[in-house]
Amino acid sequence: MLRRLIFPVLLGLAGCAILISLGTWQVQRQIWKNGVLAGIEAGIAADPVALPPEGQGEVYLPVAVSGRLTGEYLRVLVSRKQIGPGHRIIAVLDTGERRVLADLGFIRDGAALPEIAGDHSFAANLHRPQEVDAYTPAPDSAANLWFARDVEAMAQALNTEATFVVARETVVPGIEAMPLDTSGIPNDHLQYAITWFLLATVWAGMTGLLIWRISQRRS
Repeated sequence: MLRRLIFPVLLGLAGCAILISLGTWQVQRQIWKNGVLAGIEAGIAADPVALPPEGQGEVYLPVAVSGRLTGEYLRVLVSRKQIGPGHRIIAVLDTGERRVLADLGFIRDGAALPEIAGDHSFAANLHRPQEVDAYTPAPDSAANLWFARDVEAMAQALNTEATFVVARETVVPGIEAMPLDTSGIPNDHLQYAITWFLLATVWAGMTGLLIWRISQRRS
């Protein structure tokens, strides 16, 4: 009888060991990711520095920008939880030497768009959003409506360099700033860990049931 139990016992132990090790690895990844996110959050909120040359500077780098909003802008369709649909306003900021893209924030669908012009100085963060995929519709040029932030295409459409900053504070009254944070960075390791540990529990239970049935059959 013991010989008949050796294989299911070994199989159960091996399966549980593998599943528990995978869950433990995910817990370790969760701890590592939390540290990374904390570092990013600290970097986002750091004191702003001068806007670096085009193509330079890390994503999320805090920058101080000043210049003139030219009145040129694009609308990007978005939806916010508990608020509903609306648009991100991507405007042209002329610093005197450079023309860059500034994400001023959110305005509700149907709300009157305030004048996007005049001299402004504000804190922002560099960003390079990757929102376009094979399923993203082409921009509606007639309605000045985009369905994702595509920095290269927007820069070409507005005749700016491909430098994109996201305002950390309200720049134009009536347009609510949507500052960068880490909420869009996936961090699902805890859920994965729980899944692996639950599978280990199920595996152990099924192994125990198999051993019990073998024992009963032998009896």
